[in-house]
Amino acid sequence: MKKLALHWQILIALILGVVIGVWLPEHVKYVSWMGDLFMRALKMVIIPLILTSIISGIVNIGSLEKLGKIGLKTITYYIATSVFAIVTGLFMVNLLKPGVGADLGFVSEVEGLALAKESFGQTLINIIPTNVIQAMAENKMLSVIFFAILVGFFITSISKKHKKLYIKIFNGGFELMMKITEFVIKFTPFGVFGIVAFQVAQQNDLTEVAGRLGIYMIAVILALIVHSCITLPLILKFIGKINPFSHIKAMSVPLLTAFSTSSSSATLPLTMEAVEHKAGASNKITSFVLPLGATINMDGTALYECIAAIFIAQAYGIDLSFGEQIIVVITALLASIGAAGIPMAGLVMITVILSAVNLPLEGVGLILAVDRILDMFRTAVNVWSDSCGTVVIAKSEGERLSYNHK
Repeated sequence: MKKLALHWQILIALILGVVIGVWLPEHVKYVSWMGDLFMRALKMVIIPLILTSIISGIVNIGSLEKLGKIGLKTITYYIATSVFAIVTGLFMVNLLKPGVGADLGFVSEVEGLALAKESFGQTLINIIPTNVIQAMAENKMLSVIFFAILVGFFITSISKKHKKLYIKIFNGGFELMMKITEFVIKFTPFGVFGIVAFQVAQQNDLTEVAGRLGIYMIAVILALIVHSCITLPLILKFIGKINPFSHIKAMSVPLLTAFSTSSSSATLPLTMEAVEHKAGASNKITSFVLPLGATINMDGTALYECIAAIFIAQAYGIDLSFGEQIIVVITALLASIGAAGIPMAGLVMITVILSAVNLPLEGVGLILAVDRILDMFRTAVNVWSDSCGTVVIAKSEGERLSYNHK
């Protein structure tokens, strides 16, 4: 008998959680532990996943010399488009305010609810940890990300003998953490069941909850549409001098695959094949830019994480200041770089942003139910951005693209 796909398992778990929460609220205590266990498992993998993924991504670029002009263009493009995506998400979530006014049944005393009232400058200073191990133990995500970036950068400048060893260690560590994360994600249906049952049992108005989740989904999807159908095509047209319609036609197979699998890493071979053989970019550009993009360029994920974090803050009745929203933008950018190219990796990385502005990690339970659906959209946007960047950089290097749609 064929195994039920994960998204169907999650949908069934969601329905069962609602049923238990509505009709058997007194029995929720017997299943809510599954949600608690799932949240603990997510917290368990986040620090090692961030460390290994960021370090591995940086060391795989190669030597500092190899980065050169193409590397600078690539990183500039990826950072710029990710920032555009996050700002689009920030605008949409502040415009639609999907969490404002929603009584989602949270108790008033939730651990970690209070925001630390630090100045923006002090927050930036605190990014540099005085004790890295302590920063990891206390889940100070910005400090951990900063340290990981430093380690990855300086591994590329040490002696060749030791560099090879460290590359093997961190690549192996990243692969290991991806396997563990995939294992944890398999238990998502149980986590959804426990969390949803508990949350629904606290609700007074399920229609309001459904309505607010619907607006949340609309906010994410609209922002993704704006970024993928306006921002990126404008970059193609005016910076790359490329016809966006020709490019999307050439990219149809990898985009559909990305949407179906929710994995930019699994789609990478198809993306490379399409950009090289259907768009006409050289192997030199394609083999450097696309693998790097699959590691650090997550426009859709960054946009989603920004909206999700502010939605959770709104649901808890917390009004994030401009400075705190800037922290969300910066952390979403860094967290998207650390997000693995596997299904639902953004779900793990959202906890980075919540920790950065001291929002309760339990708020992830609000978005679990619709995460898989949104994952399909944001993964397609991730792959679309990677491909756009590759052809724009190829054109900037003087290459003549010849779109072939056969």
